[in-house]
Amino acid sequence: MKARIWGCRGSLAAPGPETVRYGGNTSCVEIRGEDGQVLVLDAGTGMRPLGVVMAEEGTEPVHVLLTHLHMDHLQGLGFFRPLFQPGREIHIWGPASPVQPLADRIATYLSPPLFPVRLADVPSKVHFHDVPDGVATLGSISFGAELVTHQGPTVGYRIEEKGRSVVYMPDHEPGLGVGLGDGSLEWISGYHLAEGADVLLHDAQYSDDEYEHHVGWGHSAIGHVVAFAQKAQVQNLVLFHHDPYHHDSDLEALVEAARGIWGAGGGQVHAAWEGMTIELSPEGVLAY
Repeated sequence: MKARIWGCRGSLAAPGPETVRYGGNTSCVEIRGEDGQVLVLDAGTGMRPLGVVMAEEGTEPVHVLLTHLHMDHLQGLGFFRPLFQPGREIHIWGPASPVQPLADRIATYLSPPLFPVRLADVPSKVHFHDVPDGVATLGSISFGAELVTHQGPTVGYRIEEKGRSVVYMPDHEPGLGVGLGDGSLEWISGYHLAEGADVLLHDAQYSDDEYEHHVGWGHSAIGHVVAFAQKAQVQNLVLFHHDPYHHDSDLEALVEAARGIWGAGGGQVHAAWEGMTIELSPEGVLAY
C-alpha cells in the first residue's frame, strides 16, 4: 500500500514563496493498494492535480472518502477531471448527518451561485454513501471510520492492507483545551481508530502557544498531537493540516518541537509535504 500527499495545508490554500517546500494545497491524499485499488482521502485543492493524473490513467471507479464538508476539504471536487468523464463511476463517502443526506449537502456547493455546474449535470455516475458502521472492503484494501472532535459531523479513517495501517485525521482536537492527561484511554477522541497504527496523518495546525488562542476551533496543539500518538502507540507520526499562516520555517520548527517532546526511542516524526510518498510493506514503512 502506498499513500501520496497531494495537499496538506489547512483551512485555506496558501501558495507562495513561503510555502514552496511543504506546499499550499489543501487536504487530499491518494491511497493505492497492492492490486491497484485507489482511494482518495478528502477533496481539497490538492485534488485538482491528482485528477489530471487519474483521468489520464483510465476510467476505473473512484472512491472518495470525505472526513467532513468544510470548504478546504471539498473545494477541489468541482475541478476533479474524473468527475467530468462520461460514465465513470465516482463513489463519494462521508459522515452521516441528521439534517440532510450527503448528496444534498455536496450539491449545495456544486450548484450556482457557488459553482457554475450543478452536481446533477456532471456526466460521470456519482454514488453517495454514508461511512460504514463497521469495516468496508474495496479490493485488497479495507477501511473504517469513527467520529472525532471537530465542528460538524467529522470522521477520521483507518485504511488497512495486509496487516499495515494508515490513519487519517486531518481535523481533530483530542485535547480540547485541557490536554490528554492520565485518564482512561476510552474517552480520548479517535483513540481506537489510531491505536497501533503504522502511520498517523494528524492535524497539527498550532504550536502550543498559538493553541491557547484557538481552543475549541477543532484543531490540535503540537503537544497534544504527540501525546495522542504516544498514547495510541503509533509508529510514524506525520504532521498534517498546516496552518495557512505558517511558512516553511515555521513547520520545520514544529517538527523539531514534536521530536523533542517525543524524545529518544520514540516513533518517527515528519511534516507532510506535497509529493510525499509513504510506502507500507511487510518489511516496514518507507517515506520519501
